Amino acid sequence: MESAESLTREDIERLARRLAERGERLQREIREVLAREGADERYDQLVGGAGDAGDESVAIHARDLSHAEVDRDIRELRDIRAAQDRIAAGEYGNCVDCGGFIGLPRLEAYPSAKRCVRCQEIREKTRATTPRTSL
Repeated sequence: MESAESLTREDIERLARRLAERGERLQREIREVLAREGADERYDQLVGGAGDAGDESVAIHARDLSHAEVDRDIRELRDIRAAQDRIAAGEYGNCVDCGGFIGLPRLEAYPSAKRCVRCQEIREKTRATTPRTSL
């Protein structure tokens, strides 16, 4: 018998499909950016660079943005795979910190969520107030 604070099989199947679809979309986007970036670099080599200093600056900035996008997409893809692992282990929907139920509304909004709202807020506050060392 399922408690009020659990996911139905249908909930899990629906969320698993969303995770799989998003994961496939991210993989395509990552491949496209990397392929495009490789083509841009080959073009720069063929024409002898990006042109003047302003063009080079724009090209470097665009490459940095592409790298940031790929990094973000890779982090999200890792979160999706971790959620898929939790589904396979029968632990999906349970907070990794407190063990409590994450909640269907949160999972609907963010299917790869691994923490309940309360634990996520605590984590964000702790990380925001933790002093960072600088070089």
